[in-house]
Amino acid sequence: MDHHNISLITTLASGFGLALLFGFLAEKIKLPALVGYLLAGILIGPSTPGFVADTHIAAQLSEIGVMLLMFGVGLHFSLGDLMSVRKIALPGAVVQMSLATCLGFALAHWGWDWGMGAALVFGLSLSCASTVVLLKALEARNAIDSMNGRIAVGWLVVEDLVTVLVLVLLPPLAHLLESDGSAGSAPTGTLWVTIGQTLLSVGAFIALMMLAGRKVFPWILWQVSKTGSRELFTLSVIAAAITIAWGASELFSVSFALGAFFAGMVMRESKFSHRAAEESLPLRDAFSVLFFVSVGMLFDPKVLIEHPMEVLAVVSIIIVGKGLAAAALVLVFRYPLNTAFTVAASLAQIGEFSFILGGLGVSLGILPQAGMNLLLAGALVSIAVNPFLFAAIAPLTRWVLAHSELARRHERREDVLSELPQTTEARYLKGQVVLVGYGRVGKRIAATLDAQGIAYVVVEQNRERVEALRQTGKAAVYGDAVEPEVLVQAHIQHAAMLLVATPDLVDIHLMVEAARRLNPGIEVVLRTHSEEEMHFLQQEKMGTVFFGEEELARNITRHVLDRFSPKAA
Repeated sequence: MDHHNISLITTLASGFGLALLFGFLAEKIKLPALVGYLLAGILIGPSTPGFVADTHIAAQLSEIGVMLLMFGVGLHFSLGDLMSVRKIALPGAVVQMSLATCLGFALAHWGWDWGMGAALVFGLSLSCASTVVLLKALEARNAIDSMNGRIAVGWLVVEDLVTVLVLVLLPPLAHLLESDGSAGSAPTGTLWVTIGQTLLSVGAFIALMMLAGRKVFPWILWQVSKTGSRELFTLSVIAAAITIAWGASELFSVSFALGAFFAGMVMRESKFSHRAAEESLPLRDAFSVLFFVSVGMLFDPKVLIEHPMEVLAVVSIIIVGKGLAAAALVLVFRYPLNTAFTVAASLAQIGEFSFILGGLGVSLGILPQAGMNLLLAGALVSIAVNPFLFAAIAPLTRWVLAHSELARRHERREDVLSELPQTTEARYLKGQVVLVGYGRVGKRIAATLDAQGIAYVVVEQNRERVEALRQTGKAAVYGDAVEPEVLVQAHIQHAAMLLVATPDLVDIHLMVEAARRLNPGIEVVLRTHSEEEMHFLQQEKMGTVFFGEEELARNITRHVLDRFSPKAA
């Protein structure tokens, strides 16, 4: 067999093999596996000696990786989750991206004397953080469903949508942004026609996906699922992602990334979304690895030696500039210091969208290859540092509160949402249920309590939810129930029960201790997703614990026994 004709196999073998090795080593030294994948790509890339993989095949494989990666982002995109944090995520993401873009533009244009087009693309590439890196960081800390996690993910979703729009508009604007500016005299009318046609195509595609896709996808998946074949179901999910991404590009001139994103988002609306995400995860992960490997192949390590100050400046914008801007914005919206540091750490890195945007800029002749090298260097360093930033959140919060009176005043600031109104009825102040968390489970519990006429006070970290509850006349307090001051505002000292409906049980022992210190006789009820957590909470005598799967099995068993039990004579 001629080994020169099996470049696909050699590229896959070398890419997967080295990615496994370096990913494993990265995890061993407490770095994200993503760093290992990038290093594997650098090793088999043309900029390092030794074996060089086929860059053209790697580029096509990475396109599949982009499609599946964006399909996964779409599957996790929840309009409801975004709407619940829209008042902070939407303006926060737009302002933070604008500031980061301005910093990157200023550095490249006035610092390095790049053209305006190249500087703008470079700044935009620095402004968008990696959703993949964020999700992995939150998963490692079981914080995706926490309030801080929801804000960070919502923020990143807005960034993703803005970046997708930039990806759509960049090609028609390329002739105005080229480095040499030779085509910058194109008629303004032609430009607006081009932008209008592009937006019309995107609008038509989105409308088709939202209208027809919501009907067609569930029907197809239902037909496939009836066959009972797991591999056919997986195939249908992957085929939908890639086919729609390709069709969007061919028919509507929409990027692969946008097509795959909306395929995932529409798929999420069907009742098969959980299974689709689960079945497609291994293939998405595999091709995502190839995407990062192919990006590493583009990186020239010499940039670290030849341009160390430029790399340092880029890393400073990514970590310090974006981090401080995000933290300041969160504090302006009157969220706690811990939330501000969490969002700052979440955004203090760049990843897949920066690579996609930078690569598009290079292919269109706008961004020089040196810019792409600096983006890749910034990504490598910021992703490697990111886990340490997350680990520093708690000690940094404690240190700032201990040494700054301004920070302490911010944490204990007067806030109309952090205490019950003076007009609150007496039944909410004594013998009530203190319900911590108003998510999917909390809402159902609250509806049942309302139906039974049982008084309750909601404690919630989401300001928008507290505002909405207050508008409907419900008793609600904004704050973290771990803090005794927040429980006091919910009148825990006279309550009959503390009912924790949030899945975030990281500091549950502090919450229960504070509640029992204020009200020794209070009954505590908890929920958990994990059997291990259930046993731990029971051993620690935290209260009555309900485990989701166990309760589901118990209810089904009760129904079956009722159905087959002998009828009363």
